[in-house]
Amino acid sequence: MKILEVQHLTKDFGGLRAVDSLDLDIEEGEILGLIGPNGAGKSTVFNCVAGVFPPTKGHIYFRSEEISGRKPWDLCKYGLARTFQIVKPFASKSVLYNVMVGAFAITAKTSEAREKALGVLEYLNFEDRKDTRAGNLTIADRKRLEIARALATEPKLLLLDEVMAGLRPAEVDEMVAIIRRLREQGVTIFVIEHIMRAIMALSDRVVVIQFGQKIAEGLPQQVAADENVIKAYLGEEYAVS
Repeated sequence: MKILEVQHLTKDFGGLRAVDSLDLDIEEGEILGLIGPNGAGKSTVFNCVAGVFPPTKGHIYFRSEEISGRKPWDLCKYGLARTFQIVKPFASKSVLYNVMVGAFAITAKTSEAREKALGVLEYLNFEDRKDTRAGNLTIADRKRLEIARALATEPKLLLLDEVMAGLRPAEVDEMVAIIRRLREQGVTIFVIEHIMRAIMALSDRVVVIQFGQKIAEGLPQQVAADENVIKAYLGEEYAVS
């Protein structure tokens, strides 16, 4: 069953077309990777799906319901959550406070939000940082906090926007393990990432866009062997012999 369907998605900003008639879909329980050069339109796709920008043209369906133009807070309550490439927690507040903010999307009771937040932190092996000020966290821990805050909303579909950017190799491996565990728990994942060893290892399928248009789609090994993808983005070191 398809949890997300994007049909002919187009997004214009004045005279600039950031996304051009893009089609893609995600099966429930799948991890779909979205890659492409800087400026290809990846984050704009996420912003349209998550309700930050209304599409100029096209349709977006989530759980069989059209959501084109719906507001982010409505989509969050419906089971669609996202992280952001630039992490901006409430720096002066604790980790627990930040995660509770996410939990308030699904409950108005402070006790329930706290219980949910503590459960998420324990799941991510992050409970020992619950009283730490978010502004004092390392980059890796801020990325984990961003995921925790999104998970506290109990998403069915989670959009991850470069959650591994800036991490050391060991931290990347740890984040890959976290994302795999999320899928095992029934969360469908749509992920943008520039770290190719991570995206290729994680994804069931990969979509590649350039100048807002899809230039390839398929299994990771198929995409890595596509001449257009190699020329546009991956480089010869990813060519499959």
